[in-house]
Amino acid sequence: MENRGNFGSKLAIILATAGSAIGLGNIWRFPFTTGQNGGAAFIVIYFACVLLLGIPGMISEFIVGRRAQTNAARAYASLGRKEWRFVGYLGILTSTIILGFYAVVAGWCLQYLLAAIAGQLNGDTQYIVNYFQEFSSDPVKPCLWGVAFVFITHFVIAQGVNKGIERVSKLLMPLLLILLMILVVASCMLPGAVAGIEFLLKPDFSKVNGDVILEALGQAFFSLSLGTACLCTYASYFNRDTNLLKSATQIALLDSAIAILAGLMIFPAAFSVGVQPDSGPSLIFITLPNVFQQAFSGMPLNGYILSCLFYALLVFAALTSTISMHEIGTAFFHEEINLPRKRAAWILTVVCSAIAVFCSLSAGAYDLQLFGMPLMDFCDFLTAKIMLPVGGFLTSIIMGWLVDRKMVQDEFTNQGTIRESFFRAYIFSIRYIVPCCILMIFLHQFGVI
Repeated sequence: MENRGNFGSKLAIILATAGSAIGLGNIWRFPFTTGQNGGAAFIVIYFACVLLLGIPGMISEFIVGRRAQTNAARAYASLGRKEWRFVGYLGILTSTIILGFYAVVAGWCLQYLLAAIAGQLNGDTQYIVNYFQEFSSDPVKPCLWGVAFVFITHFVIAQGVNKGIERVSKLLMPLLLILLMILVVASCMLPGAVAGIEFLLKPDFSKVNGDVILEALGQAFFSLSLGTACLCTYASYFNRDTNLLKSATQIALLDSAIAILAGLMIFPAAFSVGVQPDSGPSLIFITLPNVFQQAFSGMPLNGYILSCLFYALLVFAALTSTISMHEIGTAFFHEEINLPRKRAAWILTVVCSAIAVFCSLSAGAYDLQLFGMPLMDFCDFLTAKIMLPVGGFLTSIIMGWLVDRKMVQDEFTNQGTIRESFFRAYIFSIRYIVPCCILMIFLHQFGVI
């Protein structure tokens, strides 16, 4: 068996694991959700949800992975019962499906980056709409770009933990932050930008109700990659002296900061030209190209340059996420079937490329459906609404109620070398608060509550 490797520093742990959580959802979902649900009031609720649900959930997966120092399936089985491997298998399958359809949207970002560089995103509003519709419905180009993104991810994973994941994370995460800050400053300097800032950050507690709290819970759960086995897999590369509570807190804060900065990039620019932003792919592939073109046309950093920077930002954000999802399955095949790492990575690459092709075709070129939904929508539905909540819920039950409490305490405190001040709060949260929150998220998605 090849040496698994470990992250070489605490900085590498934070950057790589935060990169797994920071993705396109931070840019197209969190800002819009915040603005629609009370601005700063929603952010306060969101941080409470991160504290009560996100950080305990992250620590639980960290404990499973670091303790076992192996892939997710074997890590869960090592907790005491072989049937718990199912939770690891579920996470591996979930991440594989997500990587397949996520690569489609990431491929669109690649296409738009090259189109921005070539100056092809100039035109009136209808031109931008037509450009996206024609591209997404093409039977060939989106497939090629989606597969290309999987192959870019494969190249990083094949280099291993230190030379691949760690090295690329140390490059991409600072670049992502630099690009984001440039775009934020440029956006906030626009005439009328204050209205956009107020939309994002002005507290409006009149909008706070049960639905807003459930939205914040869902955002905290999905934004931090809970239930995908990603955190468990990355934690298997942590050093034994890693402070899990401190790392989880830093990662959650960095993830939240990126999401808020994304809002400060989007809303001031959109409001300066009188555009009400939407959420989802239409925001970054239709609305924002028009916004950049109109808002920055007379500035030194004009719309062309900022469009290029923006789509480079999206590509970097998507890549840090796809790397983590690819690693989950690669580690499994590498260790469970004793395949060389590069060959194990190829299995994931081929499977995810196939998923990407079929999902891409279902998004526009052909009517590929499963259970009455386009295949890409079905994959999103299956993973986000069923598999992720089930995986997160089972992890909380296992860690809170079924495993030896002394083992959990030893891992939480690094064998007693870290103060136990927060251990009781963690145990209470993972036993009662986390499973209840995940159950509410699950029921809310189906309109039950």
